[in-house]
Amino acid sequence: MSATPPTATRSSLVPGEVIPAEGTIELNAGADVVELSVVNSGDRPVQVGSHVHFPQSNAALDFDRALAHGRRLDIPAGTAVRFEPGIEMTVGLVPLGGTREVYGISMDPPGECGPVGSPARTTDADGSK
Repeated sequence: MSATPPTATRSSLVPGEVIPAEGTIELNAGADVVELSVVNSGDRPVQVGSHVHFPQSNAALDFDRALAHGRRLDIPAGTAVRFEPGIEMTVGLVPLGGTREVYGISMDPPGECGPVGSPARTTDADGSK
């Protein structure tokens, strides 16, 4: 097998084929990763997606929500982690990027999430403090 991908020609193209570049990709390179122990205390599996503000995830998940504030799972975009009932898992969390505005899935008011690890928001969606 050749070390470099073949030059694409009309006759060599395969529909849907992916030709990856050489090397590896590091997710969230340079991000401040925090490891957190999580236990699903419920009786049903819980899945949390890659871009969910982790403290707003299902209430059946037991973990340090204050430490998780302003963070999401350190997993590829579009994927999720499944937490089975009664099973303890250690997950990596990285800071939310971009404007750090959270329009979440729980009853918390939307707005900027403030500093990582701080449970206080800096503003609500309407701009009030």
